[in-house]
Amino acid sequence: MKSIKRALCCISMLAAQAALAAPEVAVTVDVAKPGAVINKNVYGQFAEHLGTGIYGGMWVGPESKTPNVKGWRKDVLDALKDLRVPVVRWPGGCFADEYDWRDGIGPRGKRPVMVNTNWGNVVDNNAVGTHEFFDLIELIGADAYVNGNVATGSPRETAQWLEYMTGEGQSELARLRAQNGRAKPFKVAFFGIGNENWGCGGNMTAAYFTNLYNHHATFAHATGAQATKLIAGGGLDGNVDWTDYLSRNIRAPASAISLHYYTVPGRGSSSKGPATGFGEDQWISALKDALHMGELLASNVAKLEQNDPQKKLTLAVDEWGTWYEPTPGTPPRFLQQQNSLRDALVAALHFHIFHAHADRVSMANIAQMVNVLQAMILTEGKTMLLTPTYHAFRMHVPFQDAVSLPVKLDNNQQYSLGSVGIPLLSASAARGKDGRLYLSLVNTSPKDAVAVSIALAGAVVKSASGSMLTAATMDAHNSFASPKAVLPTPFQAQADHGKLSITLPPKAVAVVSVNE
Repeated sequence: MKSIKRALCCISMLAAQAALAAPEVAVTVDVAKPGAVINKNVYGQFAEHLGTGIYGGMWVGPESKTPNVKGWRKDVLDALKDLRVPVVRWPGGCFADEYDWRDGIGPRGKRPVMVNTNWGNVVDNNAVGTHEFFDLIELIGADAYVNGNVATGSPRETAQWLEYMTGEGQSELARLRAQNGRAKPFKVAFFGIGNENWGCGGNMTAAYFTNLYNHHATFAHATGAQATKLIAGGGLDGNVDWTDYLSRNIRAPASAISLHYYTVPGRGSSSKGPATGFGEDQWISALKDALHMGELLASNVAKLEQNDPQKKLTLAVDEWGTWYEPTPGTPPRFLQQQNSLRDALVAALHFHIFHAHADRVSMANIAQMVNVLQAMILTEGKTMLLTPTYHAFRMHVPFQDAVSLPVKLDNNQQYSLGSVGIPLLSASAARGKDGRLYLSLVNTSPKDAVAVSIALAGAVVKSASGSMLTAATMDAHNSFASPKAVLPTPFQAQADHGKLSITLPPKAVAVVSVNE
């Protein structure tokens, strides 16, 4: 309670001090022009067999003294349920490119041991396989996005894994699944064919991969009544040429093409920079690199509009997030990093970009859920904490399946450092499933507050309430010694003559519920 009071006091002081000379930006939401629905799956997650992302971070086994449900940590399950995770991608990533699904079924004690060659050459005993993954999915109420193995697998393996998961009746694989404890078919909402096949997935060309995709997808039948959507592996950093070739030459069923892009401060330099203890140059560099996602999506969407005017294909941004140098003292290939306020702003800026492309972006999966890269949750032994990114996701839950609305910003200025500049304010609005109007705001400046004037075209603002996430320093973060250092705080505002005024403190994310 004391930490929450300190956070509230800190935010109030920041707002009061900065409001004196804050630049003013007018935000107008046109409630009379509803746009595309923001697919809830753009708030999806990714869990790869990498470092302590699964083993230890989420999976402890049913015999563990750590409280668990079917081997999954109960505290992590509860946190993920509160986040309303819509979809989870598994088992990789690069790990999927060497994964044999048969190694992850049957009695856990008899499963073969493998070496995870992509992520540190550590031993993986296959304790978490198909059944365990679906236990996780069902426990948190999410949909499953299973990524198949195109790099070292065969079309037969793809077909058989899908039959094992979804088959009904008396087929051999359906009976085998029942023998392993699951008579009812699993629901495979999405199945990925290919992962980074330009790199760890085989160093392929677009033409070669497209042929492989068509081969695998032809036999990727989900049996029974359910429909499984197939997702084709995309190119390096949203390579438009790859998207172009693939979208023109897909012959087998496909619902989406994947796109991967990670935010890296100082892109192109010898170091990705630290997760904490960074200067303002790495602050603005990270936010600028995050905003590049908008350019990537715009160019890829334009190519799909050209090649697929019927809009049969969408984009699945199934890997995104921040990537820094790993935490000192941790194995480098475990990709463990601290998560700060900067990461929360990166997440919110991505949400705004996904909302802006809601008609073509059907899914996004942040990397990753626990202990890896831009994680929602960090664990240490029996303890866990929620990161600033977790709070950013939680604040934006009302945007899941909401109807996007046009937003106009007048007098928006640049936040600049040297020759680098980005928009000072970012905004996104939507009509939630509950009928309420929601507005998300990001102040990218770590030094200056923004006076935001909010008006509606087609309605009148009466009042607003919401939550705000900020802190005194750019790298403020939650630690195991201080797990509640960065928390959202509530706020309320009253309109005056149809306009709502909010002072957004420096380096802040706010989600506002507007009363009309």
